[in-house]
Amino acid sequence: MELLRLDLQFFQGEKTEEATPKKREDTRKKGQVPKSQDVNTAILLFAVFLLLFVIGGFLRDQFTGLFKNTFQEYLTWDLTQHNVQQIFVEASFEMTKTLAPIAGMAIVAGLASNLLQVGVMFTGEPLKMDLKKLDPIQGAKKVFSARALVELFKSLLKIGFVGTVTFSILWWRKGDMLEMSQKSLESAIAFFGQTTIIMGTSASLLLLILSVIDYTYQKYDHEKNIRMSKQDVKDENKNMEGDPQIKSKIKERQRQMSQQRMMSEVPEADVVITNPTHYAIAIKYDEEKSQAPYVVAKGVDYVAQKIKEIAKQHDVVTVENRPLARALYDEVEVENAIGEEFYQAVAEILAYVYRIQKKA
Repeated sequence: MELLRLDLQFFQGEKTEEATPKKREDTRKKGQVPKSQDVNTAILLFAVFLLLFVIGGFLRDQFTGLFKNTFQEYLTWDLTQHNVQQIFVEASFEMTKTLAPIAGMAIVAGLASNLLQVGVMFTGEPLKMDLKKLDPIQGAKKVFSARALVELFKSLLKIGFVGTVTFSILWWRKGDMLEMSQKSLESAIAFFGQTTIIMGTSASLLLLILSVIDYTYQKYDHEKNIRMSKQDVKDENKNMEGDPQIKSKIKERQRQMSQQRMMSEVPEADVVITNPTHYAIAIKYDEEKSQAPYVVAKGVDYVAQKIKEIAKQHDVVTVENRPLARALYDEVEVENAIGEEFYQAVAEILAYVYRIQKKA
């Protein structure tokens, strides 16, 4: 029996269930989402090299103009504080104007790749101080873990593929490269620029394919890490719905408050209709609140006895009518008006009560 109990505990603790929506939301708030850094790198590289292909002429003119100013004009200036300051300002402006499109494309590509993977997410959880991250034992475990081996294999695979692609392109264009010594400077710059863009674009496309595979693995690994055991699911449901004991205590407290409020209305009732021992229904007629008499309190057994005691203490007339008391208890809720089928019977009782009160 003890062995069976241990087996049940083991299976309950085994994480075999998919994560619930709440668990996914909690992990997302902590910054734990499936994400591949390779996707960011591949999209960034592809976007930047594509931009270089588009604005290559602009970059060539900018750098050529900067070099001309440096070696033809700036070198002839006197070395004064004003001249040095002017050279620094002009060179900084030209470099900023030249590199701004590349920096802007890098920012846009980085944002787009993150939005593509995780959507809009703001969280400060990963930035919080956690002393567990400084534990050398845990750090060593991460270094020699299976995940670290997977990351090492991925890095070697990327280096191998990128190296193969770039070498193949250089080998394919080796004939043209050897002829560059006989070409003009502009032709050589154009050739090497074109070759660089071809290598970068090809490598980024290859990385993009590998990043899709990596993202698929990261998503699988994330789903595996956030799996829940059957006990975790039960605990989560209990926390969301509330502890049954606490809920029962709250309901009991609400019932007691409702009874206290109901009992406080009994002294204002016009009549209490009884069974006579098991049921008691307090009736009041107020034209300003309702067009028909309504129930201010009702109860069975102990509550019925309590209603009758309060009625007696406050000189509220008690009338015995077994079928009417039972029917009113079953059909009419507290603070609700009686139905038309009870008008005749209740009107006769109220008329009787008013006659007694008039005589008194």
